[in-house]
Amino acid sequence: MFHVVLYEPEIPQNTGNIMRTCVAIGAKLHLIEPLGFKIDETKLRRSALDYYEHLNYVLYKNFNDFQEKNPGTYLFLTRYGKKNYADINYKALMEPIYLIFGKESTGVDRKLLASHLDNCYRIPTTDQVRSLNLSNAVAIVAYEVLRQFDFYDLEKTEPETHKGKDFLDQFIENEDTK
Repeated sequence: MFHVVLYEPEIPQNTGNIMRTCVAIGAKLHLIEPLGFKIDETKLRRSALDYYEHLNYVLYKNFNDFQEKNPGTYLFLTRYGKKNYADINYKALMEPIYLIFGKESTGVDRKLLASHLDNCYRIPTTDQVRSLNLSNAVAIVAYEVLRQFDFYDLEKTEPETHKGKDFLDQFIENEDTK
């Protein structure tokens, strides 16, 4: 349905958190080098916890390598975007959707953004901050896409494989037993 793309991520904990989000939502993760860490780094695995084995990801040497292998609609999330990410009608996009997020320090290369200006979007914030944390930004936008698709195949209640949808029922006080 859609893909998460990290352009030259630098902080392993952010990438680990994004990995966990990708597993939770069934999105494929695309990592564009250079990375600011080794993919097997302990901090990365700690952030992704035990979800790492379920992750579907691909590593690319550069943006051109990524672009050659992945046709579709590219949506760049950047503070320079002039349109709101929530105004996109994701359901109307007929090609695979790639949500592209830049590295923590400087974002996506400015020339690359300028060549895709019509597909640059932003998450609204106050003028007190330059940007949001990368893993938070990915989650915000990814869940808007999911919302528009009615959360497609995601569990809408606690999956039976975890505590179960009726887990809290055991904690309800029964008035008859008081």
